[in-house]
Amino acid sequence: MSLEKTKELANGSIIPRLGLGVWKVQDGEEAVNSVKWALQAGYRLIDTAAAYKNEASVGEGIRASGVPREKIFVTTKLWNADQGYDSTLKAFDESLAKLGLDYIDLYLIHWPVGGKYKDSWRAMEEIYQSGRAKAIGVSNFHEHHIKDLLKEVKVVPMVDQIELHPTLTQEPLRKFLVVNKIAVEAWSPLGQGKILEEPILVEIGKKYNKTAAQVIIRWHLQSDSIVIPKSVHEERIKQNFDVFDFELTDDDIKRIDELNTNERLGPDPDNFDF
Repeated sequence: MSLEKTKELANGSIIPRLGLGVWKVQDGEEAVNSVKWALQAGYRLIDTAAAYKNEASVGEGIRASGVPREKIFVTTKLWNADQGYDSTLKAFDESLAKLGLDYIDLYLIHWPVGGKYKDSWRAMEEIYQSGRAKAIGVSNFHEHHIKDLLKEVKVVPMVDQIELHPTLTQEPLRKFLVVNKIAVEAWSPLGQGKILEEPILVEIGKKYNKTAAQVIIRWHLQSDSIVIPKSVHEERIKQNFDVFDFELTDDDIKRIDELNTNERLGPDPDNFDF
């Protein structure tokens, strides 16, 4: 049951394996409280993005938590409209200012905008070399996007944050990322709540006196994915973190893997228009 709570990225940065995501969390009190509650419950990874429009409140929640900044791993992301070399540098400064931080622990390109992500990456490398982002990576990149990027990078992305849950297991992409020492991070890890009634997950949960959500989070962790479930409810936030006292068997994991239908809930990175 002794699952490491952190993971070492390719550059030596240490990232918590379980964090709080704040997609669709309202700027203001909701975001401030969610972040504060999570940090007070033991979370040490907070994942936001410029596109979520709640970076200022995330920063406020971090300060309100009482947890020292150096113990918290903060991720934010470059939005599509800001891609390109100069605009990436500017967007990073804006995110840093909104968060009220001196540095970001992980800065990601949010989506692979054709014709722009390589220029964005050059700027990301510069930000990384400056020390203002301790690690850099991508989000929603398919294997072919990463292969294209790798042709001319100085720094290999350390993370690829992808849609990943029991009905979209992304196994070929995950294998490719492992080979290239790129950590896998799961967004919408609970399938946006649509699979929480799935009988197999409920049944496995009963065996351990856990909820289906806790079973899914544990499945991600035992599959070596970093996972960032979102909630705005204090009890649920605490419950989602209470997954380090049980262990799924190989058979449990196999049964969950078999729920895969390759069904996306979000856009396909090969076909998005925002």
